[in-house]
Amino acid sequence: MFNAGDIAWVATSTALVMLMTAGLAFFYGGLVRKRDLVSTLSQCLTIFALVSLVWVFWGYSLVFGNDAGLGLIGNLSKAMLYNITPLTPSTYPSTSGIGNIPELLVFAFQLKFAAITPALVIGAFAGRIKFRSLIVFIVLWSTFIYSPVAHWIWGVGGWLYSLGVLDFAGGMVVHAAAGMTALAAALAIGKRKDLGVKEMKPNNVPFVILGAGLLWFGWFGFNGGSALAADGVAVSAVVVTNLAAAAGALSWMAVDWIRRGKPSAVGLVVGAVCGLAAITPASGYVGVPASLVIGLFAGVLANLVANWRGSRMIFDDTLDVFACHGISGIWGSIATGLFASTAINPTGKNGLFFGNPHLFLVQCLAVAVVAGFAFFGSYLLLKIIGFFTPLRVSPEEEEKGLDETQHGEAAYSEE
Repeated sequence: MFNAGDIAWVATSTALVMLMTAGLAFFYGGLVRKRDLVSTLSQCLTIFALVSLVWVFWGYSLVFGNDAGLGLIGNLSKAMLYNITPLTPSTYPSTSGIGNIPELLVFAFQLKFAAITPALVIGAFAGRIKFRSLIVFIVLWSTFIYSPVAHWIWGVGGWLYSLGVLDFAGGMVVHAAAGMTALAAALAIGKRKDLGVKEMKPNNVPFVILGAGLLWFGWFGFNGGSALAADGVAVSAVVVTNLAAAAGALSWMAVDWIRRGKPSAVGLVVGAVCGLAAITPASGYVGVPASLVIGLFAGVLANLVANWRGSRMIFDDTLDVFACHGISGIWGSIATGLFASTAINPTGKNGLFFGNPHLFLVQCLAVAVVAGFAFFGSYLLLKIIGFFTPLRVSPEEEEKGLDETQHGEAAYSEE
């Protein structure tokens, strides 16, 4: 029967993950130019509302419904939460067994993941996408990209799930998928009109730091709640989440300090987010030493990729979503195959460094499949949408800013 402690913890984690949407809004909002601040905040909350409806109508069922065949997608048996009541026990396995919490709570918890994942992508094309095109893209992406990937890895019967792939809280499902989508979007939508001509600095560094703090706080629910139980695995996930974030923050800052001669406050918190993204897939399977290594390398790798992107300007990923979430999520997913240990989580598997090369191989396979599917699938979706309606605003609208042209509002009153 239900476990009251597990219900309380997962319900609390659900609220914490929802707070991450607000944190992301402040984080991205502070990084963009002043004329796009309201638009960025609005996009984050609009996506949350939009995906909430997609999730209840068909998204949850496509991910966690009975497999429709070949492990590719769930069926519609749970659309509109059909036959799911507050007393329906979850059939999804947690670290303490099956049926310890209501399925309705799993629905609510996973909704927050489905909502924040596409919100991560908006940083790639900040300041230049039409609002109506964004709405269409989010609905299609949630349906045709996120739902299949989540079913493959998290759905019982999903083909990568059946291969034994480990992704505790979304290194592949959330961060690698979002990062590769961001890369596709940056290429499909094109560069900012004044990129390389004008210096583009964050409009509000305190917002960036506030947003990162809220993300860091909410991530304890993101990772710890993914145990779906109030147990030792959840506690371990919370501990290693914090340590990886700290290691990522300091390693990014150190690289900035060496390269530029000064430690950056923005770099510090961006590095923390990279560490958080990297530990996400491994958080329920690795111990303290591994978490420090994962966070440390995430900060360094993401910083180097972001600086490479900025210097080459081959594509314009405005807020470096690909570097921060894509690279970190990919690294963390591969690192899970190296450092996972059944001493931390008996329901998991040992990784390469604990005598199981098979896990490392399937993690690499899963990363390649998810990265390729998210990139090419997202690029195709954007091109199809662009055939029917412009993806980006006009140069004049971009110059005025999306706050005024898309919403008729301004972040700061002139009075």
